[in-house]
Amino acid sequence: MPIETQKIAVVTGGSRGLGRSTVLALASRGVSSVFTYHARKDAADAVIAEVEARGARAIALPLDTGDVTGLSAFADKLRAALSTFGAERFDILVNNAGTSNHTPIAETTVAEFDALYNVHVKGVFFLTQTLLPLISDGGRIVNISTGLTRFAAPGSGSYAAMKGAVEVLTRYMAKEFGPRGIAVNAVAPGAIQTDFSGGTVRDNPAVNKMIADNTALGRAGLPDDIGPLIAALTSEDGRWVNGQRIEASGGMLL
Repeated sequence: MPIETQKIAVVTGGSRGLGRSTVLALASRGVSSVFTYHARKDAADAVIAEVEARGARAIALPLDTGDVTGLSAFADKLRAALSTFGAERFDILVNNAGTSNHTPIAETTVAEFDALYNVHVKGVFFLTQTLLPLISDGGRIVNISTGLTRFAAPGSGSYAAMKGAVEVLTRYMAKEFGPRGIAVNAVAPGAIQTDFSGGTVRDNPAVNKMIADNTALGRAGLPDDIGPLIAALTSEDGRWVNGQRIEASGGMLL
C-alpha cells in the first residue's frame, strides 16, 4: 500500500463507525489525522492508540458540527493541533459526522428536520467554509452521502433529502475550489453494519438479511468497506476524480 508523505487529514465523527475506519485507513497510508468526536472521549482515545500502532499520529477534538457558533473556536483549536505536527495547513477534509432519522414524512416534526439540516447541510457547508483557509492547495474533500439518494426507503425522506443537498453542494465545491487544485467528491455508502440508527443493520438479523438479499454481493456492508475507499480516493491515486458521487453499496437494489 502506498505511503503518503507527511499528509494530515481532518475527519469529523472519527471516533466510531465509518469515521473511525477512515482515520485508521488513512493511518495505514501514513496520513495523520485530527478527528472530531461528539461525546465519547474514551472511544476517541482508543482510536488514537490504534492510529499510533499503525505508525501515524492523531489528535481528537470535541465538536458538535450542528452548532455553527462553535466553528470559529474549533478552527483555533485545529490550528493549535496542526502546530504540534509542525504544520499550518492540512490536506484532506472528510465531512463524515452525521445523525439518522427514520420518521415518515407525514410525521416528521420541524425540530427533527432542523436537527438533520443543522448537521448534514448547514454544518457541512459552514465547517468547510471555515476551514478553507487551512486546507492546502491541491487538497481533497470528501462529503459523506448515502445510497438513499438513489433508492427510496420509506421513513428516510428527510435524511435522504439532506444528503441530496450534500451531493449538489459537492459539485459546486468542486467547481469553486478547482482553481486551488482541491478535488471534492461525495462517497455514498449503502447499508453498513455500525451503531448508526441504533445499530439496526448490524444487530437486527431480519434487517441484515433483507439487505443481503437485495445486494448483488450478498451481504450488508462493513465500515472497512468504506474507510479504505476514502483513503484511496484522497490519495494521489484519486487525483483526477472530481465532482463525483461514488456509491459504495455492494450493488444494493440494482
